[in-house]
Amino acid sequence: MANLITINKAVKNFRTLIDKSIKVGGNKGKTAMIRSSKPILNIHEAVKVQLIQNGVNKNLIHPPLGERSPELKLAGFLKQKDQDVCVSPNDIEPTSEVLKIGLLNGEDDEFGEERTKKTLTINIRSQISSIQKNFDTLYERTISEAQNLHERCPEMVLGEVYMISVPEYDDKEFVNKMSKFKNISPSLVEKYIKSFQVITGRNMISNNFYKYEATCLLIVDFRKRTPKIYNSTAELISAGLLPNDTQIKYEGLEWDNFSAKLISTYETRFGTGILS
Repeated sequence: MANLITINKAVKNFRTLIDKSIKVGGNKGKTAMIRSSKPILNIHEAVKVQLIQNGVNKNLIHPPLGERSPELKLAGFLKQKDQDVCVSPNDIEPTSEVLKIGLLNGEDDEFGEERTKKTLTINIRSQISSIQKNFDTLYERTISEAQNLHERCPEMVLGEVYMISVPEYDDKEFVNKMSKFKNISPSLVEKYIKSFQVITGRNMISNNFYKYEATCLLIVDFRKRTPKIYNSTAELISAGLLPNDTQIKYEGLEWDNFSAKLISTYETRFGTGILS
């Protein structure tokens, strides 16, 4: 099967595109590259591959493996939005309906509530600079995406992959067309881990609409020729990214078990064989 990209290859491709854009075009080049979505699409593909490796039928994945479109535009309580990666159920066809709740009252939904609630949905984001400065805005956005879909479809299984560069790129060096990094901030890493632990592992369908059924906080050191992905609290402490006396645990946010957790929750709610 073609295009079976690993997460390690995906983050390496990501860095290559970002660093080249900075070297050629400085800050404007970096901004244009990020807006093109080319770097983050590598992570999208790695997510699709991991789903397939965990038993998902590749023909149920949207956009298809190796493609960036079409995305599924799913309706929540407040808005309709294109979702980064979806897996459609094989036991129910789309049924167009007119929405009758929330801000979308009167709008058409091409999939229908029953199909939507059984669509496994994953969003993928990244932040490589201004990580502290933009934290509140981006974290609130992450929460609101889950709230929007769960408010309409409480049973829906949602995943989030959020990649951060640690240490972060020094945005002041972009104007000089250089890829340099700020000093490591263990307290910032703690803040991110703590914040994402709060919104992961949603098991009850009656509440906690702001949470995701599974979340991967992908912590990557892009200083290295082959970017380093961290997989445990011990690794983060050893690298100086967390204090030795930290009370924060990274486990539960790692990449390796992300798709498996989503599928396990999905099968508990809806049964087996629907995504295969």
